[in-house]
Amino acid sequence: MLYHLAMMYVQKFSVLNVVRYITFRTVVASLTSLAISFAFGPALIRWLTALKVDQTIRDDGPPTHLSKKGTPTMGGTLILISIIIPTLLWADLYNRYVWGVLLVSVGMGIIGFVDDYLKVAHKNPKGIGGKNKIIAQLIVASLAAALIFTHPKFEEFLVVPFFKNIKIPLGLFYIPFGIFLIIGSSNAVNLTDGLDGLAIGPVMTTAGMFIVLSYVVGNYKFATYLQLPYVYDAGNLAVFCGAMTGAGLGFLWYNTYPAQVFMGDVGSLALGGALGAVSLITKTELLLAIAGGIFVLETISVIVQVVSFKLTGKRVFAMAPIHHHYELKGWAEPKVIVRFWIISIILALIALTTLKLR
Repeated sequence: MLYHLAMMYVQKFSVLNVVRYITFRTVVASLTSLAISFAFGPALIRWLTALKVDQTIRDDGPPTHLSKKGTPTMGGTLILISIIIPTLLWADLYNRYVWGVLLVSVGMGIIGFVDDYLKVAHKNPKGIGGKNKIIAQLIVASLAAALIFTHPKFEEFLVVPFFKNIKIPLGLFYIPFGIFLIIGSSNAVNLTDGLDGLAIGPVMTTAGMFIVLSYVVGNYKFATYLQLPYVYDAGNLAVFCGAMTGAGLGFLWYNTYPAQVFMGDVGSLALGGALGAVSLITKTELLLAIAGGIFVLETISVIVQVVSFKLTGKRVFAMAPIHHHYELKGWAEPKVIVRFWIISIILALIALTTLKLR
């Protein structure tokens, strides 16, 4: 909104010309997100605490988690607000891709909100239920994939990292592939959200990587120079990713160990889905698997644990997802969190090297 307002008066006030630049709007969107988080975070936490929307603590989990009882959840509401408002203020609202990622964020966020609400307010441990959740996610992901796919200049091919000329044409299969990617990414972040600040750290590093990638592939000169696929209209996603990074940093202020609030499904499902949608648009789907390696690891650990137990009756890990395994092996919670953050930063840097190592 402010972007469009500035463009209306740029002829009268030349200083407003700076708003044209995506780099400027990305930084301002990040700062706006951060300001919103700091301004409304304490009040939201007090409100959630008063409502007694406490996170359910697993009885079979690490004993140290029992001290978390009474900590409010659904703090992801703050993250969503801190992403949506700056994006609406500073992004180009005529850009279809911006609305695509907002659709995923809001849609997945609503699913998570309902699930959290049923769990904590109605004391229903199943929430909306696994089957209903998947159906709802399918609807949101299908709408977003269709919106992205029907962009006049969207091309249906998969880029292979580290190779200049390998592009796998997917055609109409791109829609089911996109749906799978958005849902898979959404649930992967959800599985990672088990320790104070654990999920939001990798979300920020991955979103930070996408700031760079969105800007580069959305800029014809940079994309051509680096021999990357040029994605028309993708540049404005940097503003969205900047808002996501700022919102994550602001939320971490309250979510860092020991957490004052948990993000809940309303945050994790929305953030994961948004990352999947951004990777789909920017032709960096496989890079998401690299930069978001922590999310992949957490998901694989759950799959391996379930399959192993069903086939052999034995567990591979002391507990899944894998972050709980290390806790039960004696690692202090902050050690698990920080080491996973470090791995996430390394993976994001590796993903960025693909800009030149190709």
